[in-house]
Amino acid sequence: MDTIKLTVGTVQSSSSGTATRDTRREVEFQGELLATYHEAGTGRDGNPTDTRGAIETLYRAADGRLVVHVHDWSHWQGEPDTLTLHEVTEADLSGNGRFADLGHVAGYGRPLTLDEALTPRDALEYGEPDPALHILREDALAAQEDAEDRREIQEAMERGAVDFDDQAGSD
Repeated sequence: MDTIKLTVGTVQSSSSGTATRDTRREVEFQGELLATYHEAGTGRDGNPTDTRGAIETLYRAADGRLVVHVHDWSHWQGEPDTLTLHEVTEADLSGNGRFADLGHVAGYGRPLTLDEALTPRDALEYGEPDPALHILREDALAAQEDAEDRREIQEAMERGAVDFDDQAGSD
């Protein structure tokens, strides 16, 4: 067993990079690292982004408990980095558990059953897919609205209805 040293808490930085809020604390225990899973964040267009994400790391403590250290990170100004520690079960690491992707990497995962893998029929009929798909759908709608706004502005500029140069100093 190794000595595992982690940090839990939140740190939030200003635009200058100075920590404006820092509640991080060190945690130390005996254990072993089992696996790490990196998850890219999702941009407004629904595609992966390198400006947000999460790193999940699975440990087995000396007393046999399974713990997951989660580092939710962001490079966006004003968005905090959050570091948490969760005691988990093998059920959390398999199937549709809350850390199923990490469990799969660590060898705890099992193939999904057909029922687990299928989107429920009523979700398809009533437009209520699982929460992750709902978030992706909302991001896609926001990206579509942004594209429509840009198209309207471009058309207005082509008609001469909008001149951004005249408005630049009007604040």
